[in-house]
Amino acid sequence: MNDILLQLGNNPQARRLVKTLGLPLPIPQTLARAKSAIEARPLHDYEIAVGGHRGEGESALLEVLAKTLTKAGASPLVVGGVEIPRAFRDHGDAWGRPPRGLLLDALPDELRLDAMVFDATQITDAAGLRSLYEFFHPLVRSLVKCGRVVLLARPPALAPSPEAAGAQAAVEGFCRSLAKELGKRGSTANLIHVDEEAEPLIEGPLRFLLSTRSAFISGQPIHVSARTVDDEALADWSPAQVRSLEGKVALVTGAARGIGKATAKLLADEGAHVVCLDRPADDELLSAVAREIDGTPLLVDVSDPEAPARIAQTLREDHGGVDIVVHNAGVTRDKTLARMKPEQWDLTVAINLDAVVRINDALLADDGPLLDDGRVIVLSSIAGIAGNLGQTNYSATKAGVIGYVRRLADELDGRGVTVNAIAPGFIETRLTAAIPVMIREVGRRLSSLGQGGLPRDIGDAITFLATPAAQGLTANVVRVCGQSFVGA
Repeated sequence: MNDILLQLGNNPQARRLVKTLGLPLPIPQTLARAKSAIEARPLHDYEIAVGGHRGEGESALLEVLAKTLTKAGASPLVVGGVEIPRAFRDHGDAWGRPPRGLLLDALPDELRLDAMVFDATQITDAAGLRSLYEFFHPLVRSLVKCGRVVLLARPPALAPSPEAAGAQAAVEGFCRSLAKELGKRGSTANLIHVDEEAEPLIEGPLRFLLSTRSAFISGQPIHVSARTVDDEALADWSPAQVRSLEGKVALVTGAARGIGKATAKLLADEGAHVVCLDRPADDELLSAVAREIDGTPLLVDVSDPEAPARIAQTLREDHGGVDIVVHNAGVTRDKTLARMKPEQWDLTVAINLDAVVRINDALLADDGPLLDDGRVIVLSSIAGIAGNLGQTNYSATKAGVIGYVRRLADELDGRGVTVNAIAPGFIETRLTAAIPVMIREVGRRLSSLGQGGLPRDIGDAITFLATPAAQGLTANVVRVCGQSFVGA
């Protein structure tokens, strides 16, 4: 990566000079990213303001919010009256993180917040939206650089009335706009839609979105449901967080370089044995990755008609099955439609979409190696959401992935298997490095965070979706794009 504006931003003298001269250069904030495997207390010593709209009765999220934040090492600052809810007092005592009250009309001058969490699930009408303003207006200036905001709401489609649906949908619009206001400081805002009865399952997504592992995800809604968890498991839900993939087998296609390489390493850091797959021409690169992480190389061209059977046989006979499947292999063959050759169309469709379907068919067959409670994660793209000039073939395949993932998730609910897609934005790889310089600069700046992402950003999102912490996520399309303005 050679982002000149980021380099300038890391030089205090250069940053001051740009500001003094009034130059119209959008100096982005260097993002705080994770540097290690998943930790037991990823929010250690975070100061997190917690609030919410008060409806009739107590919020169903109160208990899990208190438990999640204190267990993860945060110090909750509970906004409201003098009386702190018992859930925060009990869990604060249990985890050594006693909560403190925070009065919005008497904020300390030195207040610095690492994150803010707002429970909007009890907003049922337009008047209730005022609570968003009342909470965030006085606090937003206290959010540190690279801070985090997470809002929680109910899915509008499941609201009890049109008025309530409108109010809950308004929370998403608020979140997206707030994310754009925060982006220049490297901060993010995201929304968790949580189904009723799925409240315990927000622990994993909440930890992820509040941590440095979600550095390049902003302005995005994710949906948490209990559709892949039975009632007995849900009652005792407590996802493992440290090396939670110990003993699991993961398949990563396109693992020789870039996003696939980063993902393979991160999955291995969590304890998984990774089968690293790439085309035979990349033997040397792939073998080096596999050796580095104590994984297994598998040389297969995914567009080969025999590839699905060979992959399934290898996973079944050599590894006893597979728990995690990451479809990362992909190609671009960019041309405007009038200039595109048929082989450019055919190859893109064969690798980006058809290979995913055929390999999954083999893995999910009656004698297939994909184990129950497994994970299937497929790489889409924001081009599949918004389209892109000169990429009718690529955009078609990446949109196809989204439709495929959502329908496949329905079929696999009974097995406890989750199926999700990741839609990257502009990511700093060898492919984007080859883009003409001016187009590359535009691609970097067309997001709220004002910069390109790194392969690790995609790998962190994939790894989260592969862990038990993401059991409540299926049929999601998670955009890892810095809140790209393309298709926003």
